[in-house]
Amino acid sequence: MEAATQSPRSPAVDAFQLVFHVNIFLLALAGVFALFTLPRAVARFSRAAEWRYGHILRAIPLQRRTPKPPMRSIQSPSSSSPAADNLTSDESHTFHSEAHLIRHPAAKEEGWSLPPHICAWSSRIPTFANILRYRLDIGFSLGQALVLVIYTAVLVYAGFLKSNVFEDPLRTGFVAMSQIPVVFLLATKNNILGIFLAVGYEKLNYIHRYAGALLVIASNVHSLGYIYLWTIDHTFSTNIREPQHIWAFVALVDVDLLYLFSIPFFRRRAYNLFYCLHVVLFILFLPALHSHQPGVWPYVIAAAGIISLDYLIRLMKTRVFNAHIRPIPDLMLTRIEIPQLNAGWRAGQHVRVRVLSSAMGWFGWAESHPFTIATAAKTPEGMVLLCKKTGGWTGRLYEMAKAAGYESDEGAYGRTVQVMIEGPYGGPGHCVFASYSAAMFVVGGSGISFALSAVQDVLQRDSEGASRLKFIEVIWIIRDSASLTPLVPQLAALIQQSVYAPLKISVHYTRASDNPPGKDFLPPGLTLTAGRPKIARALDAVMSRAVSYGSNVKASMDITGVVIGVCGPTGLGDDIVQVISQVDAGRRWAVGGIEMHEEVYGW
Repeated sequence: MEAATQSPRSPAVDAFQLVFHVNIFLLALAGVFALFTLPRAVARFSRAAEWRYGHILRAIPLQRRTPKPPMRSIQSPSSSSPAADNLTSDESHTFHSEAHLIRHPAAKEEGWSLPPHICAWSSRIPTFANILRYRLDIGFSLGQALVLVIYTAVLVYAGFLKSNVFEDPLRTGFVAMSQIPVVFLLATKNNILGIFLAVGYEKLNYIHRYAGALLVIASNVHSLGYIYLWTIDHTFSTNIREPQHIWAFVALVDVDLLYLFSIPFFRRRAYNLFYCLHVVLFILFLPALHSHQPGVWPYVIAAAGIISLDYLIRLMKTRVFNAHIRPIPDLMLTRIEIPQLNAGWRAGQHVRVRVLSSAMGWFGWAESHPFTIATAAKTPEGMVLLCKKTGGWTGRLYEMAKAAGYESDEGAYGRTVQVMIEGPYGGPGHCVFASYSAAMFVVGGSGISFALSAVQDVLQRDSEGASRLKFIEVIWIIRDSASLTPLVPQLAALIQQSVYAPLKISVHYTRASDNPPGKDFLPPGLTLTAGRPKIARALDAVMSRAVSYGSNVKASMDITGVVIGVCGPTGLGDDIVQVISQVDAGRRWAVGGIEMHEEVYGW
């Protein structure tokens, strides 16, 4: 970046004041979006329990309850089948009984403590919401494009207001300088913008990448403008030797390398290289910029403060525990169990994991990978993570778990390793699944982690009389039918625990098999079907249940809409968006609206 010397022609506008007011405008615009989330924030945090979860991981003593005899589910007289009733903790993949979630309906004679429900704006103005959710590309909506267009227009205005880049290259330097705190803010895991908008850092990452690209463009335009002026004035060789201009080119090469190694080719194929260069070049960029132009110190201090605060919070959110790991070959994943860590997260959130073992390679211990938590808080099994074998790091983790064999001290398959857990992050924001009349979770592959934690959480709330849900449906899409086998005991246990809100789980496998699996071993409420699911038909059935279904106290509850939770490949979310947009307006109004929460995996 080049912004030291005065432009040959004095600008008609004070560039420093202009970019400062541009940042104030962007901040005010973000504040408007935050105001729209305020009603749901007030509703969510009106319950004291919400303040204790979703921020800091911790271990708490669990209340021990005397197990009650399993009760037959309200949903169906046949749901208490021998296959489900005779489950033991050894047969499941939890090592713990789920009986602590089961309650007799008579246990809530003292009354229910229902969570407040505030409709999202997508339910209030569904037509406009459908337009904003329209997919322009895989995983990229019209609403996201609109945000980027507005951001671009603001910076273009700041760069070209009464200015010509060939005569006043200083202006684009000021524009680039002003966006440094924005780029740094959006790069952090604990950014203030995400907190006020109630969205995770991963949801704002597309703005970070775009803002970084515009910063690089502005920096290069700024530098080329000065090179052009120096060339026509025959002063290039003189100016380039000045220390402030040498530092300018150091900063320019820095941001150009940052952009080069941030393109998808490097980010997906060499993520460790991308991450390490990001850290090193970011550290080099700020002092180089300050050496080039000391007047930018407020922006340098702001960026350094933002990144320092983020790392401080990340340190506060980091825990080190011994974890038990074991492979699940049918799912080609590694199960990480940390029973000591049992509170502090919300269903749908994820953590970043480091495995502190030499078996992960020379630098494997330094790698941090995100995984969705597969259990609800306040359960005896603690935190459970399902790590799909997809690359080098997860492959080494899987092989390490598979090669461990049976531990002599515990007699359990797998091994114990030390892990560093950082989080929790992401999650449904101010969306409370238990506040809706019905919920449908559509997940693909390892996205079942999201559904398991969400269902376990709402069933736990339901047993405590803190849920409005009348019906829950889970649709799990897998490639091979054999992937279902390891989770049958756990899914059956969840169905047995659905006392007040019936739970239906539909598993669909997409890969043809010469030996179709038998279905006799499946308990009532759990189905296995070949081919892709008909999401529209399933959603229509869930909506009908939300309007008509209910028994005892739930029959008189207000209809508060349907929530759809999606976790899986990017294309899965696109399919659900299309299904929602095709729902009849009358049906949507009758059910109280349809809202969607989406989690996707990938870099």
